[in-house]
Amino acid sequence: MSAEAGSVTVVVADDQSAVREGLVLLLGTLPGITVAGEAADGNAAVSLVTELRPQVVLMDLNMPGCDGVAATRRIAQEHPGTRVVVLTTYADDESIIGALQAGALGYLTKDATRAEIGRAVHAAAAGQAVLAPEVQQRLLAAATRAGVPAPDDERDLTPRESEVLRLIAAGQSNREIARALVVSEATVKTHVNRIFAKTGSRDRAQATRYAYTHGYAEP
Repeated sequence: MSAEAGSVTVVVADDQSAVREGLVLLLGTLPGITVAGEAADGNAAVSLVTELRPQVVLMDLNMPGCDGVAATRRIAQEHPGTRVVVLTTYADDESIIGALQAGALGYLTKDATRAEIGRAVHAAAAGQAVLAPEVQQRLLAAATRAGVPAPDDERDLTPRESEVLRLIAAGQSNREIARALVVSEATVKTHVNRIFAKTGSRDRAQATRYAYTHGYAEP
C-alpha cells in the first residue's frame, strides 16, 4: 500500500476482519488518506507502527491479547509522532477515560459517518483532538458526577493559562503549544503545571475534561 504524496497514512486496527476490511475500503474512498496497513490486535498494531511509522492509527478497543487501550499507551510512549483515533462500539465512561488517559487524540463510535471518520483522521494528523458528541456529553456528565469544583479567585486561570488549556484540549503537545504561542517549551511546561495545580488535574486527559466542562474549550 503505497502512500500518495501529501496524504495521511493510516493503520487500521480491529480484530473483526469484516469491520477491518470495510474500514480499509472506506478510507480508500476518502481524499488525502492512504491505508498503510491493517492489524487484527494491539500487538500487531504496535508492530506495524514501529515498521511503517503511520501518522494515524484507527484503533478498536476490544481486541484479544493486547487491547486497544494498552496498544494506544505503547504507541503514545514509543512512537509519539503517531496519533491514535479510537473507533469503537463502546462509549462508556471507563472506555472513554481509559483511552484518553492512554494517549488517544480522538474518540469516535462505530456509528460515525464516513465524513466524520475522515475529518477525525485529518484532524489527528494535524495534532487536533476530535471527540464524538456523545463522548463529549459523557465526559461532561462524568465530571459533574465527580463534583469537579468551579474555579474561584485563587484557581482562576490567567489569560495565557486559559489559552494553553484550550490548546491542550485541542490535543496539542507542549512543543506544538510553544510553537503556536512563540514561547519556549520550558515556559509551556510551567503553564501546564500551574494549570494542573489550579484545576486539580493529574494529567492532560483530566485537564481536557476540565476545559470542556468549564468553558475553556468548545465542544
